[in-house]
Amino acid sequence: MNIHEYQAKAILKSYGVAVLEGYLVEAVNQLETQARKIQTDVAVVKAQIHAGGRGKAGGVKVVDSLNACIEIGTEMLGKPLVTHQTGPNGQKIRKIYIEEGCEIESEFYMSMVLDRTTSKVMIIASKEGGMDIEEVAKRSSNSILKITIDPLIGIRAFHIRILTESFGLSTDLMPKLEKIVKGMYTCFVEKDLNLVEINPFVLSKEGQLIVLDAKMNFDDNALFRHADIERLRDFDEEDSKEIEASSVGLSYVALEGEIGCLVNGAGLAMATMDAIHYAGGRPANFLDVGGSASAEMVSKALDIILSDEHVKGVFINIFGGIMHCNTIAEGIIQATKSLSRSVPIVVRLEGTNVADGKRLLDHSGLDIISADTMDEGAEKIVSLIKGEEAIA
Repeated sequence: MNIHEYQAKAILKSYGVAVLEGYLVEAVNQLETQARKIQTDVAVVKAQIHAGGRGKAGGVKVVDSLNACIEIGTEMLGKPLVTHQTGPNGQKIRKIYIEEGCEIESEFYMSMVLDRTTSKVMIIASKEGGMDIEEVAKRSSNSILKITIDPLIGIRAFHIRILTESFGLSTDLMPKLEKIVKGMYTCFVEKDLNLVEINPFVLSKEGQLIVLDAKMNFDDNALFRHADIERLRDFDEEDSKEIEASSVGLSYVALEGEIGCLVNGAGLAMATMDAIHYAGGRPANFLDVGGSASAEMVSKALDIILSDEHVKGVFINIFGGIMHCNTIAEGIIQATKSLSRSVPIVVRLEGTNVADGKRLLDHSGLDIISADTMDEGAEKIVSLIKGEEAIA
């Protein structure tokens, strides 16, 4: 689960991490009241959306007067912001954050991420922070520092020394850096984070280390332990199909392709998407119905997939273990009979009760195409899609 910048900063502040004062605005009539609270000569008006690249897209503006702040805020609110992460339609700006300004001496990058290879938290840092950090990583991988933190010892003085040298900071700033790094790490562990990213992390001309932007991603599987975090979820920032899927226990992620995927098991789902790519198609989604889904859940999954107008065909790839193939077949038949629109469906079943499942599909009287292997199924659905496009 992602949250907004202003929410991430509030959490970091509670862990002793230095952030600037800022004020949330959700309506134009709140702008003047909130802007008048700014105590610095300049302020920064920031669009609050769950996407990176806001600065380059015009979603972060520096203003030097109350009137400019109100004017920029009015222009932003309610308008779509298009970044490299939003897609061509952009994301509607429903909230902005007005933050006090500071004079920047140096910009850095720092994040903490769960390293699944070592099962430890990794600090990723760079002396070059700001909007072009991705380009920095591509241009000079040596400029990216990685430090793995042993959970048995946590953050230690030598970690801080390494970071201080990497950022080119003077040693008298080590206590301030230590407070920020330890606060981030404690937050990461206690709140079950997958990622906390600070970019830019700055040294001000007054000699202060400050977080100017923050991003957080939480482990969905741990949210039951954090009711306070779960309440921060902004449904307006999420795909409506993903919200509907999560409400019925389905793992669904919308993509930009034309072939809907209905699969059980995350690993098989990833392999299925790879097979579709290899066959020349593009997956429209990741969807894992899980190992014990009912016929009703399979039917619901198909409904969600086909609610995406870009889907021109569906590949159902199921290995029946806990969830038997005949159960899957019943769900497919139930859903297909009530589809709002007709698209080609290719089904590959394997595993428990596969013969019964195939028999149900073969005698359903429905236009469902069978496949014996994953690659065959991917090739068939891609061919059908391309055939339809050619006819059209």
